[in-house]
Amino acid sequence: QVQLVESGGGLVQAGGSLRLSCAASGRTFSTYFMGWFRQAPGKEREFVASIMWNGGNTYYADSVKGRFTISRDNAKNTVYLQMNSLKPEDTAVYYCAAARDPAGVRRQYYYRDSSYDYWGQGTQVTVSS
Repeated sequence: QVQLVESGGGLVQAGGSLRLSCAASGRTFSTYFMGWFRQAPGKEREFVASIMWNGGNTYYADSVKGRFTISRDNAKNTVYLQMNSLKPEDTAVYYCAAARDPAGVRRQYYYRDSSYDYWGQGTQVTVSS
């Protein structure tokens, strides 16, 4: 069982930055691939970024590429999302997610929320214009 707790959300002006953190419990954190998703009011949850277990491979939605950076510190059981040049359309609840993938098969579907086994409670990010 893995528990995820996000933090770092808040209100920021357009063009500003925020850094989200996701603290995970569990001794096998380093074997999971991790993702960030977001859900805006009235919209479906969407993929934002993902990082593989060793941090060597990262993936981003086109809408955030070049502005957001995902990283992880396995020693601290924490994954981060650095968000720069924020836009009002980035306003959403941001969720951290973890996926078990011992067979190495699910990781190719990193962009699907159905690929993930555990979810955090979410943290609100609001970008004002």
